[in-house]
Amino acid sequence: MAAENIDDVVDGLAGIVREAGRAGDRVGYFAALYRQVTVEVRTAIQAGQFDDGARMDRFDTLFGNRYFDAYDAWRRDQGGPRCWREAFGLLDDPDTIIVQHLILGVNAHINLDLAVAAARTSPGDAIHALRRDFLLINDILARVALAVQDSVGAVSPLMSLLDQIGARTDERILDFSVRQSRKEAWYNAVLLAGQNEAEREATIERLDIRAAVLARLTTRPGGLVRPALHLIRSTESDDVPAVITHLDNVMERPSARQGTG
Repeated sequence: MAAENIDDVVDGLAGIVREAGRAGDRVGYFAALYRQVTVEVRTAIQAGQFDDGARMDRFDTLFGNRYFDAYDAWRRDQGGPRCWREAFGLLDDPDTIIVQHLILGVNAHINLDLAVAAARTSPGDAIHALRRDFLLINDILARVALAVQDSVGAVSPLMSLLDQIGARTDERILDFSVRQSRKEAWYNAVLLAGQNEAEREATIERLDIRAAVLARLTTRPGGLVRPALHLIRSTESDDVPAVITHLDNVMERPSARQGTG
């Protein structure tokens, strides 16, 4: 699939969520989160919150197509970027907890796709004018992700164990730091915007490798986290369609609108 505008991105994600719900496919977990991010961005565009709404529509479309391309490549022949292969490759793993699926998607989309989409939206010196809008879309992504994570307790009763062992503090989930990745994404966007094609390809390759390493750390943590994950998983809901529905409605709950920082 290929989106031409932000409405197409919302529709494409909604289609993935619907199909995943029918099939009981865990790909719907991150797709539900991401659909809500895109709806929030579209609402912000319509409300005039961005400096350049048309530019942000293009940005979000490029951003969404990064996900669709990765999704299509995996469905076709299990190809695509390394970090997305790590994420999609665990969809059938019965030991992976819900929040790990969410973080694997957020990891790939922030640590790889966000910077690439920004640089393609505003190449060269134009990237600097994008900064405020970039930070706003980045904040929306993080806010929705954290709202979803905070609501997971309804379908994953022992998620609080991660807090108790320090694996979910200060926006850090396992070995993935949302806060740090958001900062690095802007640095990488500026870097990519100023590079020639060969340099960009090398940088994107490096970002993909790094995101894939972070994905492996998230899926195979050490120390006290590993037994905690097994215990958490033993109490989580196995009703994948119900979990997808729960995740797909998080931002409609009043508590989500209060913001998470």
